Amino acid sequence: MALTGVLRPGHIVIRVLEMEPALNHYVNVLGLIETARDSDGKRVFLKGWDEHDHHSVVLREADEAGMDYFGWKVDSPATLKRLAGEISASGLCQDLEWVAAGDHPETGERFRFRIPTGHLMELYAQKTRVGNNCGTDGPDINPDPWPDGLKGIAPSRFDHALLYGDDLDGTVKLFTEVLGFSIAERVVPTDNPDFLIGAFLTCSNKAHDIAFIRQPVKGKLHHASFELGSWEKVLRAGDILSRTKTKIDIGPTRHGITRGETIYFFDPSGNRNEVFGGGYIYYPDKPTITWYDRALGPAIFYHDRELNEAFLTVFT
Repeated sequence: MALTGVLRPGHIVIRVLEMEPALNHYVNVLGLIETARDSDGKRVFLKGWDEHDHHSVVLREADEAGMDYFGWKVDSPATLKRLAGEISASGLCQDLEWVAAGDHPETGERFRFRIPTGHLMELYAQKTRVGNNCGTDGPDINPDPWPDGLKGIAPSRFDHALLYGDDLDGTVKLFTEVLGFSIAERVVPTDNPDFLIGAFLTCSNKAHDIAFIRQPVKGKLHHASFELGSWEKVLRAGDILSRTKTKIDIGPTRHGITRGETIYFFDPSGNRNEVFGGGYIYYPDKPTITWYDRALGPAIFYHDRELNEAFLTVFT
């Protein structure tokens, strides 16, 4: 499958209440790598060790935790212009604007828009490649399987986010009909299967690149997720979280949705993080998986087969 159009999640901007405790969490416990910061220290740019682009996570010090916006990388400047026009013409989005190159370091111009669930999204085509420090004779030549000096849990990349919002129908319409995503899995009521409770959307061959749950709120972050690759690494992450006295929400366990292995925990500002491994490969001809609300327990936590209250009610 040739990936065109929207390629993948590019960055997420997370609001934190105090920068130093947040950096300790995201650098020393989670294990992201700092690549830049603003001169006043109010924004710090980070990446996973196997991400070649300059950054994928931005921490911004603010008075309220949550997510500022989510960025998607597209395949070319021409695609960026085309999709900006199609988003504008769709009538589904508000607060459309172009953000000048350089607002994020090493990043080209971005097109920003507010989707029906209230979240800010943006598209961009250019970000400087800094490599993953695995190459012995250059960034991409004769590489080792991982670089030296990794800290903490050490995810390879920022993987996806789960977002809460009210107008799920409008947002799914935007992602599928304008941005070219597919619905890999969906959650619906048993007695009304045309009503979406949740949608797990992919623009690649992953089980999901972003997910939305219908809630009577606007623009909320449930969690930001980071990829580990294996069940063993998820278990190791649980040990690190316990040793560092990091607040765990639930896990390690398995999802029914996506089949991925997971553990959820909180940063010092109350933003929920996930580290994630496994999951299936998605191709465009794969049927959409449907979960009915009566099976929501095993859909989310396959081992426990029931949801905890914090997972449903805590978001930023």
